[in-house]
Amino acid sequence: ACEKGGQWLVALAHLRGMRQQSLAPGVIAFSAAVSACEKCAQWQQAWALLNDMRQEQVAPNVITYSAAISACSSAGQWIVALAHMSEMRRRRVALNA
Repeated sequence: ACEKGGQWLVALAHLRGMRQQSLAPGVIAFSAAVSACEKCAQWQQAWALLNDMRQEQVAPNVITYSAAISACSSAGQWIVALAHMSEMRRRRVALNA
């Protein structure tokens, strides 16, 4: 729901709330937050969320990467977008056809 309304701050608050309740956010929660960041052109926050996922040992999926790549490319951050694509290949995450 946060993603649809572009409410990236709400999405981040949900992740924070999960952690405060000792719940580990999974790939779906992270992907929703990255997607919300994408919708609001918050590419730096999308990048930070991918780093959080790595630290929390949650494997990003194609949805997560696609949203992060879109956020970066929309902001003209092509080098960062290409870095995400390279990481996808390294982790053997299938690209969308």
